[in-house]
Amino acid sequence: MIEPSLALQTAINARLISTPAVTALVAADQIRTGSMRREQLPCIIMAGSQTEFLGYAAGGQYIARVYMDLHIWALDAGSDLAKAIGFALHNALRAPLATEDCYIDEFEASSVLWLRDPDPDFAHGVFKIEAVIRWRL
Repeated sequence: MIEPSLALQTAINARLISTPAVTALVAADQIRTGSMRREQLPCIIMAGSQTEFLGYAAGGQYIARVYMDLHIWALDAGSDLAKAIGFALHNALRAPLATEDCYIDEFEASSVLWLRDPDPDFAHGVFKIEAVIRWRL
């Protein structure tokens, strides 16, 4: 692994698409990175990652803190659906995440901010994720 935010993104995506409470509200193929289109809502978009390298650990390991935003978008049903998605997302991320080539030493799904979109048909929330990841090259 070279970039820890990609490992975190992969672990989060795997968890969300395998959680029935989440996929009951958002189709698995609408939980992704990238952009969204109006006809592809509701969706969860993983974006806005930031990696802060913290240093090194025993055995040649690297350590980094990763911040990531998960954007929740809904249409028509508005804020009720978006908030239901946010609740399901938060519950899905409570258990430790599985990773293949790194260790997640700390993980926190700390807050969600509900934004007022200029178009009243849209509901938008930003879920904040923070993790400390350790790995070897």
